[in-house]
Amino acid sequence: MSEKHEIEALFENNRQWVSEITRDDPVFFARTASQQAPKYLWIGCSDSRVTPNQITGLPPGQLFVHRNVANVVSETDLNCMSVVDFALRILEVRHVIVCGHYDCAGVHAAMDNVMEGPLNQWLDGISELWELNVRKQMLSLCHTPSIEGAWRQRKSVRVHGWIYGLKDGLLRKLYPDIGSISQRTRAESELRNF
Repeated sequence: MSEKHEIEALFENNRQWVSEITRDDPVFFARTASQQAPKYLWIGCSDSRVTPNQITGLPPGQLFVHRNVANVVSETDLNCMSVVDFALRILEVRHVIVCGHYDCAGVHAAMDNVMEGPLNQWLDGISELWELNVRKQMLSLCHTPSIEGAWRQRKSVRVHGWIYGLKDGLLRKLYPDIGSISQRTRAESELRNF
């Protein structure tokens, strides 16, 4: 298939999808265009096999999503920090989910030390196994001004650490949720003693 036809296939797929959706639900697009009230922010990997709305069974408008290689949360990432701030202050989400997945190529690259260019800087310090990477990103998220600010204002915001199994399609809760600065401190202490 030529490059032009590869791209045209996406537009054709889109038209078929729209046709199927409107056949089953004629007001689907009018309804979703006027609603965005998610309770959840999903911070996950960009891996094409992990599609957040699909694996959680949530329709459009119910899950605010930020994705990057290896679900990294860094205070120096303006994009991620903007998403977190928007989700908490504007959308008023109550749950922030950091979700990794088994066999993450980004974590593999960091573990195997085969990174070059911007990927080297992006994945610096992510040489843990998949589960530990989720924990590290949870705790990193808990130190951001947006999360700390929400907790100081006594907002009910919980940070969750999950992992997705590519081989069975199941989500798993890895760690206790964190909903306050004291819970974050306790989680950090447990990680140090691990």
